[in-house]
Amino acid sequence: MGKKQELIQEIIDRELDMFLNVPAREPASCQENPGAFRFYRGVSFSVWSEAALESYRDDLIRADAKGLNLLTLKYARMENSISPLSENPLIDQIVEIEIAWTKELAVKYPNLRSRGRPIDEDGPRGTSMKTYLRGELETYSDNTLVLYYQNQIQFLERKENLAEKVLLATVIGAGYGSLQEAEDRLSGGGAGV
Repeated sequence: MGKKQELIQEIIDRELDMFLNVPAREPASCQENPGAFRFYRGVSFSVWSEAALESYRDDLIRADAKGLNLLTLKYARMENSISPLSENPLIDQIVEIEIAWTKELAVKYPNLRSRGRPIDEDGPRGTSMKTYLRGELETYSDNTLVLYYQNQIQFLERKENLAEKVLLATVIGAGYGSLQEAEDRLSGGGAGV
């Protein structure tokens, strides 16, 4: 296992410990499926730079040392039950880029994308990707935000869609050969992702 994979595994282990300890009246179904948590978080982190991963790992270590659960804070922000954790202007820029990429995916792969969170409107279908992402970004240190933003800029400069890379890794992990294969299967009423 390479250094990047080791970092991802360490981050997921630390996050999973926090995730399983997020207070809830009843355990959420996703808390009862650590394998799915590991898979989806691993896919998300697979597109991060090593520097951003190291910085976020350090955020998790510092939070743990202070007795803070970053995932509890993320969900509290998603529910707007606590004040903003960060006012870093990069958060708005990162969210704007991610939303644009996700909207591109919704046009290219409407059936596949419809299986995910609503993009920017919270409602009966659940918390939007925008709210979820903002809640998560607010738990990152300024250093992690800078490195994550730089990662996004590198994708933009290469004219690549980071969200598409994550979605591709997700569908491959679900057994499809490509995004188009998953899209075609979903449009025909086949098994979901």
